[in-house]
Amino acid sequence: MDCAQIDEQVVRLHPDIAGAADKFVRVRLTRIAGADLRLFEFDHDLTWHVFFLNADEHIYGRYGGRDASDPHARITMKGLRYSMDQALEAHKDPPKPAPRANPPFRAEDFAAAKRFKGGCIHCHNVNEFRRADEKQQGLWTRDSVWVYPLPENIGLTLDLDVGNKVKAVAKDSAADKIGVKAGDFLKKLNGNPVASFADATYGLHKSPIKGEIPIVWTHDGKEQSAKLEVAEGWRKTNLTWRPSMLDILPSMPLSGDDLKPEEKKVLGLPAERLAFRQDKFVHSTLKVIGLQKDDVIIGVGGSKMTGTMDDFLGHIRRNFLVGDKIVLNVLRDGKAIDMEMTLK
Repeated sequence: MDCAQIDEQVVRLHPDIAGAADKFVRVRLTRIAGADLRLFEFDHDLTWHVFFLNADEHIYGRYGGRDASDPHARITMKGLRYSMDQALEAHKDPPKPAPRANPPFRAEDFAAAKRFKGGCIHCHNVNEFRRADEKQQGLWTRDSVWVYPLPENIGLTLDLDVGNKVKAVAKDSAADKIGVKAGDFLKKLNGNPVASFADATYGLHKSPIKGEIPIVWTHDGKEQSAKLEVAEGWRKTNLTWRPSMLDILPSMPLSGDDLKPEEKKVLGLPAERLAFRQDKFVHSTLKVIGLQKDDVIIGVGGSKMTGTMDDFLGHIRRNFLVGDKIVLNVLRDGKAIDMEMTLK
């Protein structure tokens, strides 16, 4: 039995979606090559994604998505069923067919793809090809890496099983400031219908890097609308899980042990302060900037960081890109030293 047959059994027999699945014509896309990326636009770092669309290629909604915590953290079968039901409801009154604004564009049409050896195009290659093309055309910016922002970035935590129900609202967040409450239902983000986490991230992906994001929701059954105010940087999130980013996220080859509280006290550092001692294996890229065995790393760029060495290494990968210049803050024999380096 192949994977397609196994998937079909799951779709037909799972109690949360049995019956509803038979109201759809189900198509399983096994290769990104050949697919029209102008129609099937989604987060290409994912492992699984669903589109609900009619024969005129009008997309009613999406399901899928993930975050840095776990590939399956945002997916439930009940959530899938809810999205299916919402799509079926929308299909009762489908929009009039509209002409496609642009001709199809496929992954293999990227200039970078034409130089790709082997011809095996993975989903994450789409992001890599797009980035290569944008850089060649001078269109790429650092903001381009912040794709498909999480609903939490605007202060919303959505229910897993009822994908547009607001489970929680962060205090003083963009959503909180316009009056969205836990228990409300999100209807549209940036003009895009919302019935799932995937719908929400797509709407946010299409939103500006700063300014206003139109939002529609219901409170006690009454429709509300407003504009979320977002400042530059609102899209930022943890990128370290994304395969398409591996070539532009820096690797910091530091290694050693975190200092104990009593060792920090001797150096005049509070117990919670970041401080770890470089071991005897100093990487060649660190020897070049002058780092030595037993140097104590306490931060970067003069910031008073807390946490462990692992927290520090994660901070570097989450906040910098290959080629960025940083200043490593070090203590040697109790004296502060700043070391400039370019991230590799």
